Amino acid sequence: MNRDELAGFLRSRRARVTPSDVGLPGGGRRRTPGLRRQEVAQLTGMSIDYYIRLEQGRGPHPSRQVLGALGRALMLDQDERAHLFRLAGQVLETPRIREDVPAGILHLLAFLEDVPAYVLDARYDLRAWNPLAGMLMGDLDSLPPDGRNVIRWVFRSPGIAEHLSDEEKSRFARASVADLRVAAGRYPDDRALQALVAEMLALSPEFAELWARHEVEVRREQRKQVTHPVVGTIDAICQVLPVPDRDDLRLVLYTTEPGSPSHRALRDLRRLTLSS
Repeated sequence: MNRDELAGFLRSRRARVTPSDVGLPGGGRRRTPGLRRQEVAQLTGMSIDYYIRLEQGRGPHPSRQVLGALGRALMLDQDERAHLFRLAGQVLETPRIREDVPAGILHLLAFLEDVPAYVLDARYDLRAWNPLAGMLMGDLDSLPPDGRNVIRWVFRSPGIAEHLSDEEKSRFARASVADLRVAAGRYPDDRALQALVAEMLALSPEFAELWARHEVEVRREQRKQVTHPVVGTIDAICQVLPVPDRDDLRLVLYTTEPGSPSHRALRDLRRLTLSS
């Protein structure tokens, strides 16, 4: 059980919920946003002292029933509820992040000749990719293993502050941090993941600000814009598909609208891969 992380997550989720969201009266002026601690205790049927101790990182191990009540009271979605249970130590075994990619997924990458595709692990390290993804994202083969991490690419970019100021462009960065926090809860003993988070907290104020929000969200479909030096800007739908029987791996596909300028740009990029 990670008491400090659990406490921070509860505080951040409580601040997000208003009394009207859960059918409670507003109760006049409030010094802080969101529900009061006693209101959460009332909604969950626990004592105010018990809940305060949870938020102060000194509470006992909450039962699954208590966690379920907290999930309902704080209006947690599916990803947030799973994260809450993991922080409270409600897992049968501690999973680990593996570095191998199943042979079937490697074969699939080879067959996806017209779609940029790659495999991403829970640390956001690229584990495998097809030639078109390599052309789109740069010379991946020449990079050292720690240079193939998407979180480092995003938050060590010189233009990250400007990037985050744009609501549309910042969605990927925000979703990636929320997804990484899910992974940190799922794999609490992974030293490489812990080291990545510590590194980014030390080097990137932008990452630290997003990390402090305690947002959790497993990445799924998302729109993304990629600018290539030869074929120009490509507007793609980033499909994130879980690898069967491997919670630590996702298959990422960049698809475009058939017949669109972005689709033609990918076709041009594909021809470049054949000629190189």
